[in-house]
Amino acid sequence: RHVAQVAATGNTAYGLGKGYKTQAVTQKPKISRRKGHQNKRVAFVRSVVREVAGFAPYERRCMELLRVNKDKRALKFCKKKLGTYIRGKRKREELGNVIVAQRKAQQESKKAAPQ
Repeated sequence: RHVAQVAATGNTAYGLGKGYKTQAVTQKPKISRRKGHQNKRVAFVRSVVREVAGFAPYERRCMELLRVNKDKRALKFCKKKLGTYIRGKRKREELGNVIVAQRKAQQESKKAAPQ
């Protein structure tokens, strides 16, 4: 039978609240729960590495394709280089954001320069 479970009310062997009263054990959250969540330190280190090392040749080519509005071709290119469709989409999005940031920085420098 399907009966709604209720917390045990005491040492009874019958009724909805049957069973021995226990206290729930609170466990630490599993480390696997934070898989994929990026640490501040890791993000900082990666940004420094990106700043120092720059972009890989395939990333530069992908950015060039994105600049001339060849989004689909850029995705196919990234997919071929990275192995999976999802990774390709993620990389294309990342490089697209880099291009937008570069354009924004260029606009800021133009505004600041003529004084």
